[in-house]
Formats: sequence, C-alpha cells, structure tokens
Amino acid sequence: MTDPLVPSGKPPPAKIPPGETPPVEGSTAEAHEERPDGGLWEHPRFWLWLIAAGAVLIAAFFIARLISL
Repeated sequence: MTDPLVPSGKPPPAKIPPGETPPVEGSTAEAHEERPDGGLWEHPRFWLWLIAAGAVLIAAFFIARLISL
C-alpha cells in the first residue's frame, strides 16, 4: 500500500529526530511540596461510622417512644 501524500517514484522524506525540547513560554508552574495528610477530615470510614451511629441512636429513640406508649 502506498502513501497518498507521497508522490510515486520519490522516496519518503527522511525523519529528523527531535532535539532539545524548548522551555514553555509563559509557564507559571513551580515545584511544590506535597500536601500533608488532612487527618480525620480525609477518612470517610470515620464519617460513615459517625452517620450510621447517629441514625441508629435516632431510630432507637423513636422505637423507645413507640414502646412506651
């Protein structure tokens, strides 16, 4: 199969390997320190447990009220 962009009878142009990559103009990125662990705020298991425990306590309160009627 021939390349439609290369005329027949001529060899394809030689590929030149890239040289040094120039720096990006206007780049404001700088090296930054990694953010420390957020402690308790970044652990969803704790929050899930806290919400589930609260739901159980509220349910227990209403069940106790129904039983006491």
